[in-house]
This record gives sequence, C-alpha cells and structure tokens, in this order.
Amino acid sequence: MQNFVYHNPTRIVFGKNSIRHLRDLIPQGKKILLIYGGGSIFRNGVYDQVKTALSQAEVFEFGGIEANPLYETLMKAVKLVKEKGIDFLLSVGGGSVLDGTKFIAAAACLPDGADAWGILTGETPIHSALPLASVLTLPATGSESNPNSVISRKETDEKRSFASDHVYPVFSILDPESTYSLPQKQVRNGLVDSYVHTMEQYLTYPSAAPLQDRFAESLLLTIIETAPQALMDPPIYDARAGYMWCATMALNTLIGRGVPQDWATHGIGHELTAFYGLDHAETLAIVEPSLMRHQAARKREKLLQYASRVWGLDTKDEDAAIEAAIQKTEAFYHSIGMPTRLQDYGIDADVAARRIEERFAARGTRLGEHSAIDAAAAGEIIRMAA
Repeated sequence: MQNFVYHNPTRIVFGKNSIRHLRDLIPQGKKILLIYGGGSIFRNGVYDQVKTALSQAEVFEFGGIEANPLYETLMKAVKLVKEKGIDFLLSVGGGSVLDGTKFIAAAACLPDGADAWGILTGETPIHSALPLASVLTLPATGSESNPNSVISRKETDEKRSFASDHVYPVFSILDPESTYSLPQKQVRNGLVDSYVHTMEQYLTYPSAAPLQDRFAESLLLTIIETAPQALMDPPIYDARAGYMWCATMALNTLIGRGVPQDWATHGIGHELTAFYGLDHAETLAIVEPSLMRHQAARKREKLLQYASRVWGLDTKDEDAAIEAAIQKTEAFYHSIGMPTRLQDYGIDADVAARRIEERFAARGTRLGEHSAIDAAAAGEIIRMAA
C-alpha cells in the first residue's frame, strides 16, 4: 500500500427535510451568493426550501450555470462577488453547479491581474478561496465532498480540471427527495458517473490494499444492485438514498487513498465533451470499455479480480474472463439506457481520434496509472469505440 494522507473536512448532512438546517450551518452575518443552474430547483421546490431557511440572511443570486460550466459564465459571477463583497458561496444543484462554484471561490481570491484560466492549466496557484457549501440535487460527480472541479471554455473548446484543498465544501446537504424531479437520463448519467469514478481508482494494478479493493467492489456491486430501482418512477426513497450515497463515496477521496489511480477514461472523455458536447457520463461509457480492452495486459490482474469479485465469473480461462467482464460492464450500461459507442451519437471515430491525437500531442499528454496512454494510444482507444 502506498503512503497517503487522508483528511476530508466536509460535513455531510443527509436525509429527508435536511435543507432546513441551512440556517444553522452558515455563520450569521455572511453575504451569501446562491448559485444555481438552469432552473430545476424552482420546479422541484428546492429553491423555496433554501430561501425559507435563509430568510434572515443577506442573499444574492447567480443562475444559469451550464451542465458543463463555462469559464465565460463563471467569470461574470466572480465579478459579482467582488462588487458585492460576498463572503460565502452556496451551490444549489448538481455537480456542475458545484464545480463552477469552486472555481468562483478560488478565482475571486486571486490578486488583481492574475490569470484566472491559469487555475485550470496549473499556471496560477491557489492560495485561498471563499468558503463554500452545497445543497445537492443531482448525485454524480462526488464534488459535494472533494476538492475537484472541471470547467469548460467555449472560446477554445477546452475542458480542464483543477484540485485544491481550499475548495472543499464546508458542508453539503444531501436530501434524496431533491432528486425526485430529475429526468431519467440524468439519473442514468449519475449512476454511470459513480461507477466509472470507482473504476478509475480500482482497475489499475495490485498494490497490497485489500480494504480499498473491497471498498471499491462494494460500491460497484451496490450501484449495479441499486440502479434499476433508482430509475423507477415514481421514485423509491431508499433506492435514491442508496444511489446518492454511492455517488458521494465514489469520489470523496477515501477509496483512492494508498492505491494507484488511472483517470485516463476521464482525460479522453473530457475531449469528447469539449469537441462534441456529449454529457460527461456519456463520454465515460464510450471510452471505458475500449480503454479496458486496450490496456488489458497492464490491467490483467485487476481485471481478473474484477471479473471474479464483481461479476462472479470463472477465471480459469483468463482471456475469456476478461472479455466477459468487459462485456458485462457494457451490458450494465445498456440495461440503464446508456449507449457505449460513438456511432450512437453520429460521431465519426476517425475524425474524433485525429482531433484528440492532435490536442494530446500538442500538450504532451500522457494518461493512466503507468502514464502509458499517449496521443497515439488515445487515438487507438477512440477508434476502438466506433
């Protein structure tokens, strides 16, 4: 097992009617910026619950955060924060709103003249950030209790990420009932997102970390078991609660402590979103099976473990077991309505591969737990996903 430091400062407040606790969780006297997306919180009653809980506070609002939050939009919020002297940010929505809020929190504390996009490229260091918190309505990214954020830039067709301990949420409220109005597609996306987050920290190579392996496997099995009920309409509370907690645990940094991590599926998938506008989870479901096949030799031991422990497959014929495990993964995605091929979205694999190869070559990108996936390998993986 690798050396590690584990510290997660985010308080989780979970369960029915938990939004009312906002009044006690945010310190008195704060100027609060309420940040949200396209307006679903008005339809599902969450906005009214939040405003009631904060009726005694000074609250400003900023809406319109995109499903892939845009740098151009977020910089408008940064300007508002500075103009109004806002000193606490409250994200109300899904992971995209919260990712955008994290960027706003960091960018608002940069010195005058600093390049805010440099936060995403790594050229602008983060030394502080405004305190932030969340009311989560779409379980998927785990952003409610991690230091990560992914931001897009329309001007350059880029999607890039950053991580900083300064942007851990102070607290996150998770009420499963707030997910009841979600379209089935968004629930599907959240389930796939949670599954792949777990796989990126699990499907690498053995590192003598048996507890972390079992943590990851329990999450994968629970997502598989919970998914059909989580998609039911009318919603089932316990299924939505299980799904919501899996999404949080998949990326709150716990299962990744002490083990190698991959994240190549994400790295390639981000480019499909940047170039073609696909949902994040849609890109993951396209890339992951092909990446597993492409990297099967390097991931062999963990693929066999995955085949046996998660899918219950006989591994005597190792090659057959590995292919069967990958097919089982694809079948699971299909069972919840998630396509796994570029052709399902009308995307030419050769064109997509060339665009990604060019970008990765220009950046010198190398991905994966062995840094073995370069521009050419990424192109091969994309072509395999045709």
